[in-house]
Amino acid sequence: MTAAAPAATGGTTRALRLRARSCLLLVACSVIGVVAFGWPLLAEPYGSAATAHAADAPWLLAVLLPLLLAVVLAELAEGELDAKAVALLGVLAACGAALRLPSGGVAGFEPVFFLLVPAGRVLGRGFGFVLGALTLFVSALLTGGVGPWLPFQMLGAAWMGFFAGCLPPVRGRAEVALLAAYAAGAALAYGFLLNLSFWPYVAGSDSALSFVPGAGLAENLRHFWAFHLATSLGFDIPRAVFTAGFLVVAGRPILNALRRASRRAAFGAPVTFSEPS
Repeated sequence: MTAAAPAATGGTTRALRLRARSCLLLVACSVIGVVAFGWPLLAEPYGSAATAHAADAPWLLAVLLPLLLAVVLAELAEGELDAKAVALLGVLAACGAALRLPSGGVAGFEPVFFLLVPAGRVLGRGFGFVLGALTLFVSALLTGGVGPWLPFQMLGAAWMGFFAGCLPPVRGRAEVALLAAYAAGAALAYGFLLNLSFWPYVAGSDSALSFVPGAGLAENLRHFWAFHLATSLGFDIPRAVFTAGFLVVAGRPILNALRRASRRAAFGAPVTFSEPS
């Protein structure tokens, strides 16, 4: 039995290529995520939107997990995701969860995001999306961090891994600089989105930081930005600095290791049977 070497671009193979079925499932996940994050800015002008959506997180998690499982099963059915890719997904998710254990997010020190960026870069957008969501899910189980914030964390990390796979093809120092800059921006965006998910429930109802049901987009966006500056930016900036710094220091060895593992695993290589010589 032999496996032909797969075609590669720049010495890199993709562990999870996106076919039409998987693309539709990822789009469905993302649309649900955009609605879940953005409803405070687009709420209808009647009733208490914060009360109406207070119990949405368990339903979001109940929808998100089957969709992520469906992405993996769809690729298994299509033959694009093989046992080696599943094993690598599990190993990287476990490593990411282990990186989160010692940090606890203290002062924005969260090395878990450092691994998502090179993994999405090397192994592809679909792999990065599933890895980001799975890593946050596993780490929440290990740290006891399961709560209404979990589905939002999973979506934020999934998008971080996905868009890392969409970056332009450059190599050498330019690649490390690109990934560090992207990681810093993505870490800031992650904090922004997570704040948006719980802002209506914690800022009260009678301050300049409060969510105002039925108010216009500009007014609520102004209130949210004031809330974000007052509560979260002091954690988001260190997270961005730490993540970018980790990539500058160790990004090149991690990228090389992932590319070497990807080449040796020969993801997607057609398996043929031949008579023994």
